[in-house]
Amino acid sequence: METLDLKKLTKFYPDKIGREMLSDKPEMRVALMCLEPGQKLDPHKAPMRLMMYVVEGRGTFTVGDEKLEADEKTCILCDPMVQHGFNADKGERLVVMAVVTPVD
Repeated sequence: METLDLKKLTKFYPDKIGREMLSDKPEMRVALMCLEPGQKLDPHKAPMRLMMYVVEGRGTFTVGDEKLEADEKTCILCDPMVQHGFNADKGERLVVMAVVTPVD
């Protein structure tokens, strides 16, 4: 069993997104991304299934052509090869856990 203390793994930087790889296995990758207000992860595509889970804060998420505001304890699911990204545009820090799994 492996336990991750997200409070200790959360790291913010004024000039870039904080990224911490929590698990990197062929069947599942888990990353923690920490954004200061105004920072963003530009929309991009990946050939994997994705779940974005808002750990802390709130921001605007892009999935395909849709934009939605999400806050703590919200999960956003994204199919493979669909544009996705997020923006800490609500005046507060945003912490997102991304879980990606390969497509069979």
